[in-house]
Amino acid sequence: MPRSRINGNFIDKTFSIVANILLQIIPTTSGEKEAFTYYRDGMSAQSEGNYAEALQNYYEAMRLEIDPYDRSYILYNIGLIHTSNGEHTKALEYYFRALERNPFLPQAFNNMAVICHYRGEQAIHQGDSEIAEAWFDQAAEYWKQALALTPGNYIEAHNWLKITGRFE
Repeated sequence: MPRSRINGNFIDKTFSIVANILLQIIPTTSGEKEAFTYYRDGMSAQSEGNYAEALQNYYEAMRLEIDPYDRSYILYNIGLIHTSNGEHTKALEYYFRALERNPFLPQAFNNMAVICHYRGEQAIHQGDSEIAEAWFDQAAEYWKQALALTPGNYIEAHNWLKITGRFE
């Protein structure tokens, strides 16, 4: 039974109802509808912390979805799961792939910056300030891209860029 039929959460149920109505109204192919169903089920599983199930749904959605813009959000969500699992290299790979298809995802740039900043902090704890600075510089570049897309968002990143002299 599709996840959308068994969800007990009011918000998820509401989203599923609206999504089903949109799928009936908007002229799309059966493949696109099926891809969206897998994507929706993936988001639902992800929100419940069922990452393995979410990944299965996202991979199936990727197999069916042909639109680059829609694929970018699937890839982004796969990146989120890998980030949550501490698999930062995989997460970065999926964020890059998402941005190849849609360069206007500030959240992907932000998440990449957060990972780079975290790696910089790890390098400091390991006593390697040169490596740390390289990671921080990379984080700064990603945050600048996120801020260019959404000025006014990511206030903490903006402040960090100013404090560290990386905002130019």
